[in-house]
Amino acid sequence: MTSTTDILPQALLDKLVEFEQRFAELDREIQDPELFSNPDAARGKLKEHGRLKPIIEGYRALKKAEADLLSTREMLQEEDPELRALAAAELPELERAVAQAATELRELFVTADEESACDVIVEINAGVGGDESALFAGDLFRMYTRYAERKKWKVEVLDHGEGRVGGFKHVTFSVSGNDVYKHLRFESGGHRVQRVPATEAQGRIHTSMVTVVVLPQVEEVDVEIDKNDVREDRFAASGPGGQHVNKTESAIRLTHLPTGIVVSCQDEKSQHKNRDRAWKVLRARVADHYKQKAEAERGAQRQSLRGRGNRNERIRTYNFPQDRCTDHRIGYTCHGLPQILDGNIDGLIEALIEHDKEEALKNL
Repeated sequence: MTSTTDILPQALLDKLVEFEQRFAELDREIQDPELFSNPDAARGKLKEHGRLKPIIEGYRALKKAEADLLSTREMLQEEDPELRALAAAELPELERAVAQAATELRELFVTADEESACDVIVEINAGVGGDESALFAGDLFRMYTRYAERKKWKVEVLDHGEGRVGGFKHVTFSVSGNDVYKHLRFESGGHRVQRVPATEAQGRIHTSMVTVVVLPQVEEVDVEIDKNDVREDRFAASGPGGQHVNKTESAIRLTHLPTGIVVSCQDEKSQHKNRDRAWKVLRARVADHYKQKAEAERGAQRQSLRGRGNRNERIRTYNFPQDRCTDHRIGYTCHGLPQILDGNIDGLIEALIEHDKEEALKNL
């Protein structure tokens, strides 16, 4: 005899009841015209409502399937032999329907977290390897922007510092579109490249490192930062950009005093635009800082790709002599580095998403 608790843990069922109550509450709130007098609050509630909707629809479908199954089991007690025979014939199909609905809901629960649909801010920083590291940082930037183009996502460079012979010492950019964080969330970490640099006269293979950090973008309604806790400095931008960029104080540096987080933006000629961009990055970094701190304090990070603090570990190697790309977290290897660095990373991304889902299901 199939029951929901055979497939879904009681803790998850309890959480679904909470979600249904919250969804009903949001339903009432978003129908109130007064809500939209505060656009930030309205946007936050609509976002939460949209995230919960597929989960609630799946939960209601499961409850209907269970009700149909219960009704059919009761028919087995009828005196009429024809009704009992009809119920017995329908029972296996109804039990399969309940099992399938429960399984689908279980998967949806572990994949539809509130951050999956977020836009992101990506930071790429050259590390060990000098000029070659900066060049590879440029290669990774191109890989992600080409991947974004294929996904019809929008990329906007927020800040960058060019390498001495090309590439980037650092580059920060935003990516917006459908399910961006869901696909890029596992890119945080150390990316190692093994190849012969163009500047290497003797043909020796060098190993360099680049770090990538992917942060979900957050709205002002999602994270509150007291402006009294932020020091703003204005300075003249450096690097290419002409006389205007170099002679006016258009660049902005924000320092969040409680955490010591510093953000600089100087890519735009407009001080106003640089300020807006700097605040966007600051909100994402501060939100991530407090999230990491809270998870560490309660010791509740689940040991999966999603929950692991992996930005400081080596997650992937790009080996040019062997034309091989290996993700060390899941043991996934693929070939064709020119295509990969041209943005053809769908197979790698999907393997990471699937592995994370499997780990999350195990931890239920």
